[in-house]
Amino acid sequence: MATAAVRPEGPLTHKQIVTILIGLMMGMFLAALDQTIVATAIRTIADDLKGLDQQAWATTAYLITSTIVTPLYGKLGDIYGRKKLFIFAISIFVVGSVLCTLAQTMPQLAAYRAVQGIGAGGLFSLALAIIGDIVPPRERAKYQGYFLAVFGTSSVLGPVIGGFFAGQDQIFGIDGWRWVFLVNVPIGIAALAVVSKTLHLHHTRLDHRIDWWGAVALSVSLVPLLLVAEQGRQWGWGSTSALICYGIGIIGAAAFFAVERAMGEEALLPLALFRIRTVGVASGASVLIGIAMFGGLACLPLYLQIVKGASPTEAGLLLLPMTLGIMSGSISSGQIISRTGRYRTFPVVGSGLLAVALFVFHYVHEDTPLWQTMIVMFFFGIGLGFNFQPLTLAVQNAVPPQQIGVATSSATFTRQIGGTLGTAVFLSILFTTVPDKIAAALQKIAPTPAFQEALRDPKNAEFAKQLQAQKAGGGSGATGGVLKDSSFLNTLDARLAKPFLQGFSDSMDLVFLVGSAVMVVGFVVMLFLPNVELRSGSSYAQRGQDEAQARSEVEAAAAAPPATGH
Repeated sequence: MATAAVRPEGPLTHKQIVTILIGLMMGMFLAALDQTIVATAIRTIADDLKGLDQQAWATTAYLITSTIVTPLYGKLGDIYGRKKLFIFAISIFVVGSVLCTLAQTMPQLAAYRAVQGIGAGGLFSLALAIIGDIVPPRERAKYQGYFLAVFGTSSVLGPVIGGFFAGQDQIFGIDGWRWVFLVNVPIGIAALAVVSKTLHLHHTRLDHRIDWWGAVALSVSLVPLLLVAEQGRQWGWGSTSALICYGIGIIGAAAFFAVERAMGEEALLPLALFRIRTVGVASGASVLIGIAMFGGLACLPLYLQIVKGASPTEAGLLLLPMTLGIMSGSISSGQIISRTGRYRTFPVVGSGLLAVALFVFHYVHEDTPLWQTMIVMFFFGIGLGFNFQPLTLAVQNAVPPQQIGVATSSATFTRQIGGTLGTAVFLSILFTTVPDKIAAALQKIAPTPAFQEALRDPKNAEFAKQLQAQKAGGGSGATGGVLKDSSFLNTLDARLAKPFLQGFSDSMDLVFLVGSAVMVVGFVVMLFLPNVELRSGSSYAQRGQDEAQARSEVEAAAAAPPATGH
């Protein structure tokens, strides 16, 4: 039988909350940093492990496990308490990081990245859920703004740190790229120490069933669909392998909904949760925002590195305006929501900003000055900052205190699903259209005097020979080779590189146009988001009151004289 835990009297003070926040933000910083630090180093890593053609698996393995375990962490946290699970998530993440450091082949790295993903899936959702427990919704906006500030900071530091490590042959006798993973270890150990010391959450064990079959069905549904989203461009979207993945995914999805319906309130993602208008609208909008956000984030660094010739480190620094936008949007919206108790305006305005920013990105070309692009990045960041925190707040406020964990994880889960789809689909559009765009640009620019003069330059003889061979043989030659290795553009004569840069830029314009269309739909969905007044008490305190009332009723029943029969 469950025994009630003793709870501290009254709400936590600001100092206590900030102390807890430090540990939570360190854990979230680990997961956020890992999302971006690997992106700029993966080519160096894959080259060293002799598996450039297998690099996608390292990303896919991480996405699959982190996406699947996110709702599981939410449910288990509601049942068993979040402190133990948060410590477990950090520990698994650190173990996975150490294993990644030891990888000798790409399949090994993919397997170890999957271990990392198991930990990472809990870091985001549990941290936000813990804040949902201890801070009233009106005050929560202020504190959760710090989380998004950490997320924004890591999005800048990740590419810079990853680029730095990848550029070093060795550091203290260890391959430079291995420090991309090894750097997580001291941060993780520090986070464990802080969380263990400061996060004192008393939890009453609840005797509930765990929806293991739901987790299995969710895995059967997501794994093949994420695989085909990642590999479809290589396999062919209508190939036998892709069709098999579609079939298994659909069967798994049907099984998942059947299991969740049967499990009712014990489900991993209770379907009744999505019948709450706020949760349903916020979840649908989160998928669309995730598609647009991660699709944009995948293409912007490529634009900066390929079209503008920036190094990985420089590309990270050039993304600073977007990070400033995220921090400005998240912190300012948090402060205003904390004072007014109303949140609806921010996601509506933020969705509109995202749609407009993506549409303006459509007009960014190869010769567009960087300062103009950076202005658009800033407003793109504000749009993101206006969305994530208020949507999480809306979902947490719409459910009973006992469901804070599963509600928070559902918000994170839907955004991750959208992000995974957005990255896969947008990059597929990009690399599918690049050859034709380059060919069209080459046909237009090749006859110009500047291009012809560059071809006659003896320094460009090798490239001229490849171009001639391509024209004579009808093959891909230099045009197709850029998809396998674009580094030659950094040393190619600027006059000869122009059609390649323009081709990439034109393809990215198409990607951003599709992204803006997605966000227009997201904006329309967001208009249906209701504005519910935020609660003034914390879920943690509310659960304490509920438990105290339940104990009083039990004690009163026990003290009452037994009924006499007639």
